[in-house]
Amino acid sequence: MYVHRSPAYFSWLWGLVIGVVVLLVPLSATANNIDVAFSPNGGGEELIIQTINSAKTTLCMATYSFTSKAIAGAVLNARLRGVNVRVVSDYKANTSHYTAVNYLNNHGVAIRLNRHYAIMHNKFIVVDNQTVETGSYNYSSAAEKKNAENVIVIWNNPKLAAKYASECERLFKEAV
Repeated sequence: MYVHRSPAYFSWLWGLVIGVVVLLVPLSATANNIDVAFSPNGGGEELIIQTINSAKTTLCMATYSFTSKAIAGAVLNARLRGVNVRVVSDYKANTSHYTAVNYLNNHGVAIRLNRHYAIMHNKFIVVDNQTVETGSYNYSSAAEKKNAENVIVIWNNPKLAAKYASECERLFKEAV
């Protein structure tokens, strides 16, 4: 028996097929210089650390809540490798208890706390003015183990990186 299907049905079906194919193909094959991870336990922390570890000259990081020991360790290692590291974080989210920001500050990383906004809710990293990591992921153990979060890294995109680097610099300069 023949059932007439509308063009909208075929459009929907084609979208479904494309969606399934995209899910089955590794991300590196579907996007030019873009990696994505999710949490909990979906590789978010690993991708962020990979991004930090790729830094050769500069790393500028804007954070809201920063409590991850593993990410702080990668940032400190970047500084110890000679990378010029600067971190700007939300003032309120990083002063009430011992945080990664305190740890990094105690180990010579350039840290500033920003209190110009109700919350300084940015979460991004700029590496070597080429690569940007961003997403909803707070640099915390809760983001890795408890929360539904996303991380996206856009590799080798100097035009995008320049915009994020400019914002990171602006936030860093206005902070204390």
